[in-house]
Amino acid sequence: MTIEERKQMTSNTIQNVILENREKLTISGVLDVLSFDDQIVIVETELGLLTVKGENLRINKLSLDTTEIIVEGTIFNLSYSEKNLDKKSGGSLIGKIFK
Repeated sequence: MTIEERKQMTSNTIQNVILENREKLTISGVLDVLSFDDQIVIVETELGLLTVKGENLRINKLSLDTTEIIVEGTIFNLSYSEKNLDKKSGGSLIGKIFK
């Protein structure tokens, strides 16, 4: 199943972001994981790009069929960026996120 098919299939769902004790983050409505390491996780959601920052981050569960992800670790920051980044303006995705 392609990302476009998942977008069409899940376009009417509600996105939930549940943070438990700043240690466990459950996100529904996830379309793709764009980048991850132990300090940052970037996911494409139905509502835009969601950046999770913290320490010792790890993805415990990832299911693109159910559009859910669970991230565990010490979470410091959650931030959304625009759903449709202007790719014509040049620059990398990471550069746009850290503007």
